Amino acid sequence: MTTDHDERRSTDDHGHDVIDPLHVGIVTVSSSRAREDDPDDPGGDTIQDCFEADDHEVRARLLVRDDYSAIKTAVRQLVARQDIDVVCTTGGTGVTVDDVSPEATSSLFERELPGFGELFRSLSWDEVGTRAMASRATAGIAVDTPVFCLPGSKSACETACEELIVPETPHLAGLATRHRSGTSDQTLAEYRDE
Repeated sequence: MTTDHDERRSTDDHGHDVIDPLHVGIVTVSSSRAREDDPDDPGGDTIQDCFEADDHEVRARLLVRDDYSAIKTAVRQLVARQDIDVVCTTGGTGVTVDDVSPEATSSLFERELPGFGELFRSLSWDEVGTRAMASRATAGIAVDTPVFCLPGSKSACETACEELIVPETPHLAGLATRHRSGTSDQTLAEYRDE
């Protein structure tokens, strides 16, 4: 049995697996916004705009409070979905006591992508100078799905998405799922709500 990934799978000019267009899940982490009836979401909106500008499709958007379990549960739900190729979180990557997005997301990682955080902080240096060191943006692979943990600011999301995530993720998603090509994946059941 083939999956939707197989229908969108191809190779790039170098023969590398890619999935294009991507189906995206976005998790906004903000206790103050989670209390509002109709909150604004500049980080989540920016992520969505960046992916859609490159003809990808946002399939899910969630809003959770700054809470380890809430963040982990939201990301786990999205990576368990077969119609989601990449997950981006926005918010909760700073150094305050309630900034726990990196810990919550990385607890799901089977493989880390340390180059993402390194490159993001390097790019951020040009925008915010020494404050770039306070960002704990991170990325990894969870259930064969690239997951990116971004700061909550609009400019940080724009930099990360335009310069790093949107250009590279079709390739990352293709590589992360290559072993499942043409098969039915039954391993996701263990990642659904625990």
